[in-house]
Amino acid sequence: MTGFHALLLAAGAGSRFGGRKLLAPWDGEPLVRASARRALAAPVDGVIAVTGCDAPEVEAALADLTDARLRIARAPDWAQGLSASLRRGLLALPPDCRGVVVFLGDMPRVPVGAAARLLDALSAGAPAAEILCDGRPAHPVAYAAALFPELLTLRGDTGGRRLLRDRPGVARIATKDPGAVFDVDRAEDLAARNNDAKRRRFSSPE
Repeated sequence: MTGFHALLLAAGAGSRFGGRKLLAPWDGEPLVRASARRALAAPVDGVIAVTGCDAPEVEAALADLTDARLRIARAPDWAQGLSASLRRGLLALPPDCRGVVVFLGDMPRVPVGAAARLLDALSAGAPAAEILCDGRPAHPVAYAAALFPELLTLRGDTGGRRLLRDRPGVARIATKDPGAVFDVDRAEDLAARNNDAKRRRFSSPE
């Protein structure tokens, strides 16, 4: 038992995508399930998927994942923005949680080993740890339990990264993996990716 947990924030409407983004197909499965697999690959005791918009369908998309660590928490106030999903996930954590690594439901390519590096930094005493890709803020992000009270005060469509800007001791871990910044934002993002996958498949030598 590590004492660490993961949150998968999967409550948004995906309005720029045109709705139902997390249910869109990605490599033969719903996008949210692909992202959940990345969270479940983290060395954590549990993963809480926070749902909201399209909750029954999103939860059904996750239902056949057989990892017993996965639990669901619905955010009834999901429309208030990302902070509402984050609060709901934090409140669902066990009281002995040492820290949490936060994944987003529309980011199915985050580096598999990133969470372990973040949690190692928390274990070493960092109040938080973030991934940077070519100097840009990337994902996932991890927070020690000491920051939970501040995270719970956030409001609107904002995550916890704003608390890290000038905070001493935050671990910043560099990666060149583009999956750390890739998200499905609009329908064309998904279409371009799927078309690229088809081209690679049909151009492969026999």
